[in-house]
Amino acid sequence: MAFQPIVNVATREIFAYEALVRGPNGEPAAWVFDQVTPQNMYHFDQTCRVIAIRSAARLRMKTRLSINFLPNAVYEPATCIRATLKTAQEVGFPLDRLMFEITEHESVLNEARVRRIIEAYRGYGFVTALDDYGAGHATAGLLLALRPDIVKVDMAVIRGLNQDHWRSCLVEHLAQFAAKVGVLVIAEGVETVEEARCLLSLGVTYMQGYLFARPAFEALPTVPDDIFSTCLNADWVASVAVD
Repeated sequence: MAFQPIVNVATREIFAYEALVRGPNGEPAAWVFDQVTPQNMYHFDQTCRVIAIRSAARLRMKTRLSINFLPNAVYEPATCIRATLKTAQEVGFPLDRLMFEITEHESVLNEARVRRIIEAYRGYGFVTALDDYGAGHATAGLLLALRPDIVKVDMAVIRGLNQDHWRSCLVEHLAQFAAKVGVLVIAEGVETVEEARCLLSLGVTYMQGYLFARPAFEALPTVPDDIFSTCLNADWVASVAVD
């Protein structure tokens, strides 16, 4: 696993680390997912969870741990979560620090079933997120059907939004919607200070991307304080609601 931080720019804190699967020789996630078949999907999903939790505990992670999961690989929540619960208990990782991201690598075949999975996970104290919103299968219809705790906006929407009125308006309306229904918005793929400042002005304080840190293999990268200082100033802070 490689880990990349998700940060709250307004508070200058790391909110979570996302566990990103890598191949045996460091191959990227896309290469790994090319090896996943309907026959090995369940085993792959379960193995990734266990490795992520064990790695997080070994690295003494104190924040939330965000784990991607394949919704079509989860058949019965109570059964599929056993290995997760057992591993967390064995390594002493608190359940309320686990966050599960529904990936857009595959189409959700049964939205009602995934909604039940989300509700079941809440019962265990987990947080759920819809990953890559605005790209692939992660549509507004899926957001309305699943109603997760967090929406992660895809980098395709975020890229250059400081220079694109349509993109900035879309993110602004999503932030307003999320505030009204009690959902947290995380902007993915933030690479420039200008993008970060634009997001702050739109009310989005949670971000992830190369601007803050690149994924680190079997390590927890930190975020230099000067990055936060560069993104923030009195004018920006005044317009942002700090959690």
